[in-house]
Amino acid sequence: MDRKLAVCERSSSERESARVTAADSDQGSFGENPAWLVDPAKFSWLKGLERLRAGTKEEAPLLVRRRLPVPSGRVLRVVAAFVIAVVSWYFSERRHSRSESRRGISRRLRLAFHKLGPTYIKMGQILSAGEGLFPEEVVSEFRLLRDQVPPEGFETVRQTLEAELGCALEDIFAELSPEPLAAASIAQVHAGVLVTGERVVVKVQRSQVARLVRRDLAVMSWLAPALVGRIPVAALANPPALVEVFAETVLEELDFRLEAGNMLDVARILAELDQRQIIVARPHPSLVTKKVLVMERIDGFSWGDIESMRASGIDTAAVLRASTTAFVEGLMFYGVFHGDLHGGNLIVRPDGRVALVDFGITGRLDEKERLAFVRLLLGVAMGDVSLQVGALKVLGALPHDIDEETVVRDFGLDAPAKDPLAMTAQELSAEVRDMTKRLLGYGARMPKELMLFVKDMLFIDGAVAVMAPGVDLFAEITTLVMYLAGRHGDRLAREVGVNPAKMQVDLSVLRNSMGLAEEVQSLSYNELRERRELILKRLESRQHRGRNHPR
Repeated sequence: MDRKLAVCERSSSERESARVTAADSDQGSFGENPAWLVDPAKFSWLKGLERLRAGTKEEAPLLVRRRLPVPSGRVLRVVAAFVIAVVSWYFSERRHSRSESRRGISRRLRLAFHKLGPTYIKMGQILSAGEGLFPEEVVSEFRLLRDQVPPEGFETVRQTLEAELGCALEDIFAELSPEPLAAASIAQVHAGVLVTGERVVVKVQRSQVARLVRRDLAVMSWLAPALVGRIPVAALANPPALVEVFAETVLEELDFRLEAGNMLDVARILAELDQRQIIVARPHPSLVTKKVLVMERIDGFSWGDIESMRASGIDTAAVLRASTTAFVEGLMFYGVFHGDLHGGNLIVRPDGRVALVDFGITGRLDEKERLAFVRLLLGVAMGDVSLQVGALKVLGALPHDIDEETVVRDFGLDAPAKDPLAMTAQELSAEVRDMTKRLLGYGARMPKELMLFVKDMLFIDGAVAVMAPGVDLFAEITTLVMYLAGRHGDRLAREVGVNPAKMQVDLSVLRNSMGLAEEVQSLSYNELRERRELILKRLESRQHRGRNHPR
């Protein structure tokens, strides 16, 4: 029987077995009242998934390798779009206040990204998740790219669905909303009901996006080397390597079978860790293809709707604590984590559980990298800078042949940290400039999994500001480390040689790393934010004076 015809026939019979009992809790952390049961042995689209994942990873460097002929037409259009944006800003908002100037260039760049199409929109969406890594104006403006992507017409959606599933739309769906719930650069999502009555969410890939992404990656491979050494941030990121990381990330998103596999893997890890406060939507047993992903629908509060959550009796601090613990634990002991945490990818259920959605970007560490991450996180918690530097070498953030002790001495990591609030604006600016210069001298870069981890941690940092601004950060860190030591101490001792009895947070090390006085015994997020704002104002005032009074 033709596989696509088999999909149509199976979709109408699978509901019967799911009605018997929700007996798939051993397969993953899922919600109650299943629309269908998860039985990987019966999921046909799982076959050959690891080979597919490996092939996708191998394709990325080939796509960004400079090849002839040069895609000159597209290169010129891309360069022209950014030149127009910068020149327009230069003659309008540049001379306004620093904040207005940033808003102006951010808006013009966002419009350029939007005009250039799906690949650049996707890159902008990734930038929009960098709270704390990029200026607030950039993040706020580029966040509009998540919601302001025009959807494809429903007739095009119908054609994609019928071509992928091999059935008339009416044979599968009793209802399918023509208006999407959301439209992004790679795909759009529609609410629907299967002919067998299950409420579902249907993710459909844009019809031409795969071709457009591959074309634009070829263009980026020619433009990226021109940015090397031009600006500090770009140099630190290593533009050609960053393009390769972006290629690997976006190629994974172009095959929804990989995303569905990520959903099952993360759900299984959560179940094995008994982190049932976090759940994952079940992907459909048969309605998953390269361009279509049907999953059960999960309703709840949007992540940013704090007032509604609290009005319903949900402890938002507890929600954030459970989410952070599950994220760190899954990364440390399984090497798999959701790589694109932002408010649109988390739904808070009325019972306080958190549903993770959109697994197109998922971090995956091999065993060597996983152990390096364990050492890195333990080194941060315990104040062991040598452990941290060694881990960064293994992860590829620092060259493998550098001497760790030299790095510790050169960066003054073994000396008491300076309090930024005790420094003048000139001293603070010089410190940042010197640190960047030394990082570049060492050939520092940001590998994919480390970049995803940092981006996720910055999202969690921002979430603390609204969900738990009054909690004692020192107490939260101590509780997490003690939890890991108590539950996984034997494994940590076996894998990285850390004695669980010595896994204690040294508050003096934490205070020192932040430049805090010894008498400080607690630190709320509000207090930390006030310190950051003062530091930022000093830096900005120094930079503003530098522009108005050049040497």
